[in-house]
Amino acid sequence: MTDPELTADRSRTTGLWPVIRAERAALAADLEGLTDEQWATPSLCTGLTVREVLAHLTAAASLNAVRWMAGVIRCRFDFDKQVAMRLAEQLGATPAETLERFRRIVPSTTKPPLPVIAMLGETIVHGEDIRKPLGIRRDRPIEVLTQVAEYYRSTDLVVVAKGRIGGLELVADDGPFTTGSGLLVSGPTLALTMAMTGRATYCDDLEGDGVELLRSRCATA
Repeated sequence: MTDPELTADRSRTTGLWPVIRAERAALAADLEGLTDEQWATPSLCTGLTVREVLAHLTAAASLNAVRWMAGVIRCRFDFDKQVAMRLAEQLGATPAETLERFRRIVPSTTKPPLPVIAMLGETIVHGEDIRKPLGIRRDRPIEVLTQVAEYYRSTDLVVVAKGRIGGLELVADDGPFTTGSGLLVSGPTLALTMAMTGRATYCDDLEGDGVELLRSRCATA
């Protein structure tokens, strides 16, 4: 007999892949025609250019659980070293090659041993890491952003998020997302998500007595 909850969970997971593909395709389209100078723009990921962040996204969509573990062992369980190694593998010789490699993984459902929602979160967050410094804006359905915010509020799996918002009440002003208790931080769901994941610049879009505390936690992450 089929478990209704398990069936519903599988349905939700399957339904996330079209959203991930749409996010990837939109990012690839946004990056067409960038100059070499723009490709070298520092991203919101400390120490990485927008081009390098794109290569990181390509790497994440090219690693299944077996390849991921092999890399971890090869790097002696230094996860940062593993990330840097896989990024370098996907960077390519030129920005055009970096973008072409990313285009190839747009339909990919390959992933490391992470939940599918984590892949959506990575795609949106790193997409903003790239777009924000370039002055590119993307609007998304509030339902999608709320799903990602709900994921990050309860996990430190890929990036510290849950641990960053302790003692704070986060309230979206454009959707249903809310979490926590304590000093208030309110604003757009995307800004709350980006701040949760350590992007201090998005605190500029937030209001409330808890904003500066959240900003300080981003700075020390």
